[in-house]
Amino acid sequence: MRVLGIAAHPDDLDFGASGTFAKWAKEGASCYYLICTNGCKGSDDPKMTEAKLVKLREAEQRKAAKVLGLEGVFFLGHNDTELVADIKLKKEIVRYIRRLKPDIVVTMDPTLVYSRRGFINHTDHRAAGMAAMDAVYPMARDRLTFRELEKEGLEPHKVKTLYLVNFDNSTEVVDISSTMGVKEAALECHESQIDKDSIKRVRKMGSMSAKGTKYRYAERFVKLDLMR
Repeated sequence: MRVLGIAAHPDDLDFGASGTFAKWAKEGASCYYLICTNGCKGSDDPKMTEAKLVKLREAEQRKAAKVLGLEGVFFLGHNDTELVADIKLKKEIVRYIRRLKPDIVVTMDPTLVYSRRGFINHTDHRAAGMAAMDAVYPMARDRLTFRELEKEGLEPHKVKTLYLVNFDNSTEVVDISSTMGVKEAALECHESQIDKDSIKRVRKMGSMSAKGTKYRYAERFVKLDLMR
């Protein structure tokens, strides 16, 4: 099995889906991340520069990927807060889908704009999720879309299943009881973003996500088995 996670920022997938990725990797799946932005805005440190932060956050994500057992992590390099689900971004994502040929794609649910818990979904999250969905269907599938990619040897590919990270309105609950510690270790790699309180919140969210199941910790998704 091949799995491609597509998200806006370094650490997005580690917060929302890394327990699941670690579980799949342990079961023998080939797992990859595609990160759309360079993480250049995520710091309150007055001494931090964008150039320094870009290098730091990429290094943190690569370190986290190793902890999770991923086979690769790729970066598109768009600036934070400027991500747009335009044809350029969709083509970039299609290129990686056709290159890696994943059975499963995991991305953020673009329909989640806000939550009653006081959470506003980052504009980049929504853009990445929408572009990823459009890239999965119909763009990566259709031979006449981006014909120039065929010249690169990138043939059309049909993704079988799409997982959308969504804590509030999920259809699929994944047991991450055995990989919660791996998820926390991956998040701890993001030293520029994560503190001990953040780890506690992640553990609490994992416990809340398992509510109503026999699991100790879980992650929640909207799962779509795509029509052929």
